[in-house]
Amino acid sequence: MRAVWYETTGPAAQVLRLGEMETPQPGPGEVRVRLSASGVNPSDVKSRDGLRGPIAFPRVIPHSDGAGEIDAVGEGVSPARIGERVWVWNAAYRRAFGTCAEYVCLPEAQAVSMPKGTSFEAGACLGIPASTACHAVFADGDVAGQTVLVTGGAGAVGHYAIQLARWGGAKVIATVSGPEKAKAAEAAGAHAVVNYREGDVAAAILAANHGKPVDRVVEVEFGGNLPVTSAVIGEGGVIAAYGSMADAEPKLPFYPLMFRNVTLRMLIVYLLSSPERARMLARLDAALEEGALSHAIAATFDLADSAKAHEAVESGKLIGNAVITIS
Repeated sequence: MRAVWYETTGPAAQVLRLGEMETPQPGPGEVRVRLSASGVNPSDVKSRDGLRGPIAFPRVIPHSDGAGEIDAVGEGVSPARIGERVWVWNAAYRRAFGTCAEYVCLPEAQAVSMPKGTSFEAGACLGIPASTACHAVFADGDVAGQTVLVTGGAGAVGHYAIQLARWGGAKVIATVSGPEKAKAAEAAGAHAVVNYREGDVAAAILAANHGKPVDRVVEVEFGGNLPVTSAVIGEGGVIAAYGSMADAEPKLPFYPLMFRNVTLRMLIVYLLSSPERARMLARLDAALEEGALSHAIAATFDLADSAKAHEAVESGKLIGNAVITIS
């Protein structure tokens, strides 16, 4: 099979290599997916660059997300799954060979059936961006009647979080960094959008909610946004945080949050328990089946241009996901 790999960490153009590898065969309990698309996430480029630590295997095929068709199964897996259109999760998490290749083998539970009408390119966005958003929105139950604040509303996760929260019956307020991203958040369905680079952001969020605090925050930048978040979160509210790059060791205003009975939920989609993942997958599948989700694919690349895809993600300029198409 054709595959892209790296054997040392570093800049994408220097370490990513396109070549031929032996086509893998599924082991017991595994399926083999003939991939049509591979999603490129920030975590993938950070791992390749060495920001997540030294390389864990002699050779790594990057990318945890992808979509394609099951073309072979291992012992113990029903042959009826052959031909099934699926998206995959955690393909490269604690594993050597991910989805930046023509084939991937992985445990059958990590290949999820896709509803009709969901493209392979869209499926390649479900493993990290959509799943993170879904868990961040619904980890504590229904959000109907609540107000959900989505920070970074034009980001890959934020795009799905806005749609999922609105689909779940919530009022959605999003924060963004400029007019173009405001249009993206509005298109995703945000009821109100606040530019966090202008004026009193907390006051603008509260004004958008008729002076009332918000019930839940889907938080891309916990430390950097904490002054605003702590000012707008209501009693019994939840901060569901999946990032804190600007301030990795924030000083927590413990008593102001404690006296409002606020819950801080830190989450990473790679480590969901089996029950958590099952609940998340059920919600996500229902939203997909109902046609509630649009997919913001900002750029597509050929397998041979995987380094350019990594560089595009690293640039931070994409409004949406980068996807590699595999013919």
